Amino acid sequence: MSILNLTGRDRALLRAVAAGRCDIAPTGVPNLRVDGRWFCDQPRAHALLAAGLVARVHGASAATLTRAGRAALEDEYARAAA
Repeated sequence: MSILNLTGRDRALLRAVAAGRCDIAPTGVPNLRVDGRWFCDQPRAHALLAAGLVARVHGASAATLTRAGRAALEDEYARAAA
């Protein structure tokens, strides 16, 4: 897993994944869709996948947060509350 500085767009995408609103297109390139529409920043979505924050649900096209993705979101919430 690589380390990323999460942007607001990254956090919004992680929240959408956590809410079950995202899927990964069943193509050679793992492009993300949110609510059935292509995510506007595919290179950044690829970075979140490569960093291990988002993953494909085994045997499906649905996207899910990994433990690292959940921890990244929780860390952001903790910072905002402080």
